[in-house]
Amino acid sequence: MAKKRTASKSPAVLVPPERIENTILQIRGEKVILDADLASLYGVPTKRLNEQVGRNIERFPDDFMFQLTAREKQEVVANCDHLSKLRFSNSLPYAFTEHGTLMAANVLRTPAAVQVSLQIVRTFVKLRRLLTSHQELSNRLNELEQKYDSQFQVVFDAIRRLMEPASKAPGRRIGFARENEKKS
Repeated sequence: MAKKRTASKSPAVLVPPERIENTILQIRGEKVILDADLASLYGVPTKRLNEQVGRNIERFPDDFMFQLTAREKQEVVANCDHLSKLRFSNSLPYAFTEHGTLMAANVLRTPAAVQVSLQIVRTFVKLRRLLTSHQELSNRLNELEQKYDSQFQVVFDAIRRLMEPASKAPGRRIGFARENEKKS
């Protein structure tokens, strides 16, 4: 007789999808989450995550996890405000791919890590779908552009501008200006 699956008795750990999305970076052409962010999502110290990974290193081939170079670390710290604390760390962070995040949850063996890892995988899948649909839309637009004459070029250009990621406008400077810095 087959056993029925029962719901976990521990309360569900919910991490907002936006928080997960904000931790996913593109490094070496891979979408990854750094060890500090992954440990935070899983509710464990970064040191503990890295200890468990080190004890089970055979479970983390290069396509699951890799260590950043000093230059990559500098770039990440410069571009990601939430990772500024890494600036003062002597060690180089590890980057976990989608499969690496799952394996990390398996070696941690905490209920929270397992539940959050499912959310992380769903977020990776969501981002992959968005990228695919964006690429399909771009391809379709190229086909339409070739099919119609130049009178529709304005429409195609407008659609392409809408498809571009939003850029942040420079904000107003905060604070006091010195007398020689004030504009007339």
